Amino acid sequence: MPTRRTTMRSRTGTKLYAVRDASGQFKDIQTYKRAHAADLRHKSKAEVEAARGPMEKKVRKAAGDAVKSVKRSVKGAVAAVERVAKRAVKQVAGRQPPKKTMPKPAVRKTAKKTASKTARKSAGKAAPKPAAKKPVKKTVRKAATKPAGKRLAKKVSKTK
Repeated sequence: MPTRRTTMRSRTGTKLYAVRDASGQFKDIQTYKRAHAADLRHKSKAEVEAARGPMEKKVRKAAGDAVKSVKRSVKGAVAAVERVAKRAVKQVAGRQPPKKTMPKPAVRKTAKKTASKTARKSAGKAAPKPAAKKPVKKTVRKAATKPAGKRLAKKVSKTK
């Protein structure tokens, strides 16, 4: 039920609406001009219903009923699919191991740095001498293709 408003005038003569609560105290005071304009902008439920024709009422009711029935049938179908899916999951899946927690980004960075350092150290210690000999052989082979280099290549091969 809408609240009842009484009219009064301010000292300056502006017409006011005063809204009171159950105890009679002023709850809200509005200017008549603004409150009346707001009342005209909004239509009541009864006015809206009266503006509709009898055919429109029937169409709206039928559409509402159709929507309700579709919602009910879909809801039942979704529930049935969920039940079947849960059953299938229970049959197929065993217990899953606990999920691994990922370390924080700062921890990951430091772990990467230390891993790369150890990899570099171990690679450096593993076989530094054979890696140094390979480029020498390549230069000898390249030189062997030239006439002056052929003689040098023979001397190198004889010394080995």
